[in-house]
Amino acid sequence: MNHVGEMSAVILCGGLGTRLREETEFKPKPMVDIGGKPILWHIMKTYAAFGVSKFILCLGYRGEVIRQYFRNYALDQGNIKVNLRSNTVTFLDRGDIEDWEVTLVDTGALTMTGGRLLQASKYIEGDSFFLTYGDGVADIDINALWSFHKSHGMGATVTGVHPSSRFGEIDESGGRVVGFREKPQTDDGWINGGFFVMDKAVLNGFEYRSDSVLENDILPVLAKQHRLGIYKHGGFWQCMDTYREMQLLNAMCENQTPPWLAVGS
Repeated sequence: MNHVGEMSAVILCGGLGTRLREETEFKPKPMVDIGGKPILWHIMKTYAAFGVSKFILCLGYRGEVIRQYFRNYALDQGNIKVNLRSNTVTFLDRGDIEDWEVTLVDTGALTMTGGRLLQASKYIEGDSFFLTYGDGVADIDINALWSFHKSHGMGATVTGVHPSSRFGEIDESGGRVVGFREKPQTDDGWINGGFFVMDKAVLNGFEYRSDSVLENDILPVLAKQHRLGIYKHGGFWQCMDTYREMQLLNAMCENQTPPWLAVGS
């Protein structure tokens, strides 16, 4: 079975981000800045702290912004010399540039989360992979998540977290997901926080459809088949659905290391 450092992290980056319209009119939500860097970069840094260096980004709405960001990443980070006549660039030094391999996959502007994952699956190397959303950060221990996934042998693992009651809640028993409840009235249950681990084989029974929704068409099926475990993360987790949540995350970056960048150190 893979080691963490050999695995890819698939990140869903194609949503419209309608509740952050003032920020996402001209760029996708994963490119909204938190502490001067896109939230996508922060998510990738969390994985990288545990040795994950291969990323597969599922692009959709305004995907060209993400393409341009990574195409120009090295040029924007290090010191360079440009010869205008020959149109050549020489790197004087690379600065503190991450050693990441980033695969950019156009999964369609209106494709849903399940369809995006199934399209990107052909680029996944190895037997298992990480998967998460492009709009949430956590101080999650990726090594512990992977160890839990290997120990229960159910094929897929979802990270459960404790946020507000506006999210759908996970019904679980004995470390196994048994169902989902939408928008409970209490906040003492576990909700889907992303940060999945999946064995690639669990996707074999699902046919690609652009309207396939991970949360409605794949996860409940795996739960019914007793192939979906839950890793309970009691630490920090925060998504960025609203302008207020964006402000909260930015405030956490001011004059300090935010909790999600302190992991693995």
